[in-house]
Amino acid sequence: MKQEIQDKLKQIKQRFRLMMNGMASQSMREKGLGYSINWGISLPSLKTLADEYGKDYDLAIELWKENIRECKILATLIMPPADVQPDLACLWVSQIPNQEIAAMVSFNLLQYIDGAKDLAFKWLASENELEQMCGYNVLSRLFMRKETLAPREINELFDQAKTAFDGGSMSLKHAVANMLSRFCSVSDEYNRISKSAFRTYDLDIF
Repeated sequence: MKQEIQDKLKQIKQRFRLMMNGMASQSMREKGLGYSINWGISLPSLKTLADEYGKDYDLAIELWKENIRECKILATLIMPPADVQPDLACLWVSQIPNQEIAAMVSFNLLQYIDGAKDLAFKWLASENELEQMCGYNVLSRLFMRKETLAPREINELFDQAKTAFDGGSMSLKHAVANMLSRFCSVSDEYNRISKSAFRTYDLDIF
């Protein structure tokens, strides 16, 4: 690690200690969000810090390696999307510790990288629920930007979504429902085919 990056990482960790929110940290632990270290710092505060440091590939790489909540979130905020190759995206997704980081990396970074849609479909087919969650989170954001799919992609998406509804955790089902809601907003046609495909499911998103 370059000395300059090492110094920045040390400085950031020191600043985290000063920004600690003990009550928030305790609440997250009680909800099962386990990290080696969790300072309970708010997302707006982390975004302010990210603006200060700017986009920095090398620093983001080192931050992500730390099993510290704030380091991982800050990494997703300062990593330049244009510099994220598929191998790196898949590596990070495979290392996600919980659903909070699955949301942060998807919303802050993965939705903006080249090939985001294809990678999302790859993650949907994973046996790991956190990876699946990333896939649904990314697609949800793409649908908010009116991304469309080929017919075969829609069929694959619906098959994966039904599998998740039939046997996934509540957290995964929530991610799938959010994705379908965004999918329906793309067009009247997408809304219609979703209603038809999921008519036997008890969903209040249509």
